[in-house]
Amino acid sequence: MSNVAVAKRYADALFSLAAEQQKLEQFVADFKVVQPVFQNDKKLAKFLTHPKIDNAKKKQLVVEAFQGVDQTILNTLQLLVDRHRTTIIPTIIDEFISLVNDAKGMADATVYSTRQLSDDEKNHLERSFAVRLGKSAVQLNNIVDPSVLGGMKIRVGNTIYDGTVKGKLDRISRSIVSANK
Repeated sequence: MSNVAVAKRYADALFSLAAEQQKLEQFVADFKVVQPVFQNDKKLAKFLTHPKIDNAKKKQLVVEAFQGVDQTILNTLQLLVDRHRTTIIPTIIDEFISLVNDAKGMADATVYSTRQLSDDEKNHLERSFAVRLGKSAVQLNNIVDPSVLGGMKIRVGNTIYDGTVKGKLDRISRSIVSANK
């Protein structure tokens, strides 16, 4: 079974538990603390995946590092250490947050642009994409990407809306090549 499928199963189980305990918002807040640590800390990843380090020491580190998070999340992290699945934790969190957003009628999106967008521009994009996607709200994360020559690229889930100059030139180039065949 692929890591994504496994991550979805864990996310579904966590979502069911959080909904049952009426702790969806608390889980999201806790996961937003946990996720960057597992995504960005290379030393932690190396420690948790090292075969010669005892699982008890690994779990102890996880418990000490995340003392403030909900016990269910802490237990899940320890279970993932036992099952040697710590590499999928960021994917589990992404899937969980996606499930919570779907339940609320919201979506997360990432905007890649040449410069930081103003608040008015972000609000306009959020409103227009909420309508386009049939969601009650869209929450945008703006990433400044110098490789975007002009325009912007928006990623919502697995869908990319490419309005960049480079993207438009690529599409024109492909249409010219296919017309000349």
